[in-house]
Amino acid sequence: MPNTDSPILENLTALCGDALKDASTKLTRMKDYVKNQVKKDGRVEADLLEQNQYVAHGLSWFTTYFEALSSLNNWYEHVVIIKQSSKLETLMLQIGFAEFLAQFYHGIPMSQGETIRPEHFGDIGTQNEATKNLIQNGNTDNARKALVNELIRQTGALTFGVDGLDDEYAMIREQFHKFVESRISPNAHEWHLKDELIPDEIIAEMGELGVFGLTIPEAFGGFGMTKTAMCVVTEELARGYIGVGSLGTRSEIAAELILCGGTEAQKQHWLPKIADASILPTAVFTEPNTGSDLGSLKTRAVRDGTQYKVTGNKTWITHAARADIMTMLVRTDPQSTDYKGLSMVIGEKPRGTEGNDFPANNMSGSEIEVLGYRGMKEYELGFDGFEVAAENLLGGVEGNGFKQLMQTFEAARIQTAARAVGVAQNALEVSLKYAQERVQFGKQIIEFPRVYSKIAMMAVEITIARQLTYFAATEKDAGRRCDLEAGMAKLLAARVAWAAADNGVQIHGGNGFATEYPISRILCDARILSIFEGAAEIQANVIARRILA
Repeated sequence: MPNTDSPILENLTALCGDALKDASTKLTRMKDYVKNQVKKDGRVEADLLEQNQYVAHGLSWFTTYFEALSSLNNWYEHVVIIKQSSKLETLMLQIGFAEFLAQFYHGIPMSQGETIRPEHFGDIGTQNEATKNLIQNGNTDNARKALVNELIRQTGALTFGVDGLDDEYAMIREQFHKFVESRISPNAHEWHLKDELIPDEIIAEMGELGVFGLTIPEAFGGFGMTKTAMCVVTEELARGYIGVGSLGTRSEIAAELILCGGTEAQKQHWLPKIADASILPTAVFTEPNTGSDLGSLKTRAVRDGTQYKVTGNKTWITHAARADIMTMLVRTDPQSTDYKGLSMVIGEKPRGTEGNDFPANNMSGSEIEVLGYRGMKEYELGFDGFEVAAENLLGGVEGNGFKQLMQTFEAARIQTAARAVGVAQNALEVSLKYAQERVQFGKQIIEFPRVYSKIAMMAVEITIARQLTYFAATEKDAGRRCDLEAGMAKLLAARVAWAAADNGVQIHGGNGFATEYPISRILCDARILSIFEGAAEIQANVIARRILA
């Protein structure tokens, strides 16, 4: 592509700062508007929240955009402090602010057919001059062209937006980048097309690299690293293949459950085994008719001496056949009808073998065939008096299961956001490569504005989602409550991944619809991200409740 003169606005950082202040004022007015619609006697009423769901969820999206821009701005300021920012980073800031502010003031897509606009919240006032300047002049064709030129010039530095992290994280990223390039990327598409389990030797290598014990304290055999480190590792693994990036999720959930809610004996027994990958966990929560409404689940566990006998059905259980233990949410109080009667137990089972996925007594399972998110397989499970040792009741006290599960959602959603960033990164990489190799009408298709603009916006949105994810992780690492930040990171990153994958298919044209091209796999994988670990609508509702509380 031809070089272009720098299209960067003067006084950019000052403009961004002024625009953020203006957006904060508008957001406060939106929040007050929604409060007036959903609160009664100072409390959020569930029926009023449901009646006003569109604006309540819209408030979640507007708040997410504000926090995303704040994270982008903080990242840029940090980069300026520790090093001289490059043209690429400056263009990321400018285009990111211009585009997200334009959506903030003219309409944010909550989904393909739902756009929430400021006028839904009454009169929030007009934009200030800084905001107008950025919207009108920030995301121009020349800016997008210049950004893609920088991406091409900085060959090998496609994982952008990571400056500002400690050198330790850079070393971790490099280590896992090499692992992915040598062991995952060359094989991922074949695993997907053949719908094969990720090979045991790959899992063993991941165990040696410390994936499964990354955040488990050293006292329990782990590496005691941060959630930020978890994000870096997860991004790289998911960049290669979402199934590989998700292998650590079940270990992360199980470890978090045991760390937060387990007895000391349970921690000593289970955590070292999870950390060294001698056992693989799976999460057994969802039921066929409950979905996100976990408080209404029916699978029951009846105490019988030194055992619980579990009876019921579970669905969408990932990696169940190859798992050794199941963290199971069950109803131990048969008189209860809500979350108060739920408990968490650790069910032990033998690994499945070829031809016999579920050899455990009083347990059965059938595979659910899926479009993407392969490599571990999904199952529906049935239990009919399946025995779980009473000593495996998490925490040793019944009735705490739902509370224990809620404590894991912060980490799980942060990791899901990181998976989404990795998938989006993969979409960008294969699309940029294809756009440079594909020649139409006598030139590379990356020369066409509608192609390089797509690539530019992929890069910008990935940077924004990455920074919001890191922000949530650092809040978690600091010991602060971050369910709001984790939810926003997951909400935005999932949408960014889908947009990147969808645009990647469009860049590939007809070839993008052919299964032989990896972008077809990436599209299938990206679609699940706004559904699991809290569907986008549920996520928006949770965020709204926290904002309005």
